[in-house]
Amino acid sequence: MELAFFEAALTLYFAAAVVSIMELFKGTKTTSRIMMGLTILGFAFHTANIIVRYVNAGHIPIAGLHGASSFFCWCIILLFLFLEYRYSIGLLGSFIMPMVLVLMLSSAVLPRKIEQLSPVLQSYWFGIHTVLAFTGDAAFALAFGVGIMYLLQEHFVKSKHLGGLFHRLPSLQTLDEINYRLITIGWPLLTLAIITGVIWAESAWGTYWRWDPKEVWSLITWFIYAAVLHVRLIAGWRGRRAAILSIVGFCAVLFTFFGVNLIMKSIHSFI
Repeated sequence: MELAFFEAALTLYFAAAVVSIMELFKGTKTTSRIMMGLTILGFAFHTANIIVRYVNAGHIPIAGLHGASSFFCWCIILLFLFLEYRYSIGLLGSFIMPMVLVLMLSSAVLPRKIEQLSPVLQSYWFGIHTVLAFTGDAAFALAFGVGIMYLLQEHFVKSKHLGGLFHRLPSLQTLDEINYRLITIGWPLLTLAIITGVIWAESAWGTYWRWDPKEVWSLITWFIYAAVLHVRLIAGWRGRRAAILSIVGFCAVLFTFFGVNLIMKSIHSFI
């Protein structure tokens, strides 16, 4: 049942990504509705998969890269659906769903065995720390997509190519404001994730900070997004600079998420 739910979600996300790319080149209200319908249905199956894995594991099923990548995608879709409901951002799905598909495909090829937590990780802090981190990273993923949309729209404006896609993308001001709001959501969540991780580390290993690679890269990511907020509020950096920094920041998120696990030794290898 768990496998069937995951495969159904993957299939529906694949279809939604294909439709979202079609919408980018020649979209209509019909293609937009189809894409959203496929995404919502895929999200329902994805939620069922996570619930079944939770019941089988006895904890949030994010131990191991398969479960972590899958849950990361689930958080991205959750925030994406909220943004669509709240703001109806034109063509956002065309920049988010392909990214979700890539992450889901990476999850699909990774070992799916449910990893049991070691005794030191069996703490209520596990759920609090990881959910905060994944939700914050999901906000950064959406900011990444919005940042790319901003750069594309800016290109149209500067080149005076005011064709069909220009009119279907949100205005530069709207994209800049949404990018800022997403980072103001993600950064406090990442801050809380780091704080809860420090508290948890002290109770689990007897030290607040071990300079573990994932801790270091999480701190680097924190500083990048802190810099985004700082230069926006103090130096007035907006628009293109903020969009580029949000893209750079998400690259750091991806390296923290995948790179550290795959090429470095870390006590956080369970995620």
